[in-house]
Amino acid sequence: MKKLLVAFISLGLATVLFVACGGSGGGGGSTDVHLGASNFVQSSVTISKGSSLNMIDDTGSVHIIQNGSWVSGTPRPAKEPGAPTVQVQFNGNDTHTVGPFNTAGTYHLYCTIHTNMNLTVIVQ
Repeated sequence: MKKLLVAFISLGLATVLFVACGGSGGGGGSTDVHLGASNFVQSSVTISKGSSLNMIDDTGSVHIIQNGSWVSGTPRPAKEPGAPTVQVQFNGNDTHTVGPFNTAGTYHLYCTIHTNMNLTVIVQ
């Protein structure tokens, strides 16, 4: 029983170290971003240069994600310098990869269908 407990704790520590050292979402990897019915589950995400976003539609909702943002209920399409061009349609319960984001900066993505559905992408 004691050996099993030591093995379990060791596995947990190894997992924490793997993630902390960039095993997920770091330079050249991908970071998961979940889409709800009418929002991004998280409103911002920080990634490393060279990384992509693995966008996952967790619902049956249709989304069209593009460069830009909603400002006071008004859509403002815009592509910041250095941002990849984003034009992705989700048809519900599907996944798309966006990127890579090769230039450090702050970028904005939004759903053209759902008012105020914004995502800020911070690339370091």
